[in-house]
Amino acid sequence: MTDTEFTIRKATENDAELIFKLIKKLAVYEKMENEVVTSIEELKENIFKNKFAEVVIGEENGKAVGFALYFFNFSTFVGKPGLYLEDLFVEDNCRGKGFGKKLLLHLVKIAKEKNCGRMEWSVLNWNQPAIDFYESLGAKGMNEWTVYRLDGKTMENLLEK
Repeated sequence: MTDTEFTIRKATENDAELIFKLIKKLAVYEKMENEVVTSIEELKENIFKNKFAEVVIGEENGKAVGFALYFFNFSTFVGKPGLYLEDLFVEDNCRGKGFGKKLLLHLVKIAKEKNCGRMEWSVLNWNQPAIDFYESLGAKGMNEWTVYRLDGKTMENLLEK
């Protein structure tokens, strides 16, 4: 068995194509391939120029095998920022090595450095491996909350009324 080195680094604009490829792999895993409508250029614009989100890349022996995309929100009740984890993904052949946990703990450190009152994310109801993983770390499902969404077309329709 060879030694494995896992490192985490902050993504740069030069990683936009890599991030796009990892997003597409995540979409395949989540059975949502048809919902990926972004582009490499759009990721460059919105992550690196507009700074709407941040990304860290997980690498095994220098090869990218996962990522986490997150941004900061604000809790009116806590009175502090929160870190919202939009996506965490580790390549299929690298799961079970603790890389997902290392990525999540990296974000916990960032959240503590930024004085965040909490971290939150959503999990697909059918994704039992992810649910089990998060619960094993002490995360609790917020079953009394339902996520609502207005998509781009719906927002346009509302503005036209």
